[in-house]
Amino acid sequence: MASVMLNGDVIDIRFTGWERMWVGRERFALRLTAVRHAAPVDEPIRLARGARRGYAVSGFAKIGVWGLFGGPRQLVAARRGQPGLHLVLDRAAAGGEFDEVVVSDPAAPGLAETIGRATRGRP
Repeated sequence: MASVMLNGDVIDIRFTGWERMWVGRERFALRLTAVRHAAPVDEPIRLARGARRGYAVSGFAKIGVWGLFGGPRQLVAARRGQPGLHLVLDRAAAGGEFDEVVVSDPAAPGLAETIGRATRGRP
């Protein structure tokens, strides 16, 4: 399972060995200033939508990049039965690749709260 860590003003998402194959990277790091909204979600696999490059087992797991031909471009590493973190990004500030990040993490509610507090009051 991917791990999400908050180090100062950087959100660092690291992917496991087999997840790397589907997301095409070992890690994704972004500054808090690139986050427009952060929310915990009970069923993160339901958020992945659109055409994909990745791994999907219906109702169990989704890992990869969703939204290839329209809609928001999403970086996804989500599993059934695990809480998730949904980040809506300023695509340009996040490096130009993704509009959203959806990742399963047992600490998602606390992470969403911390990220939300850090981003409140920004334009």
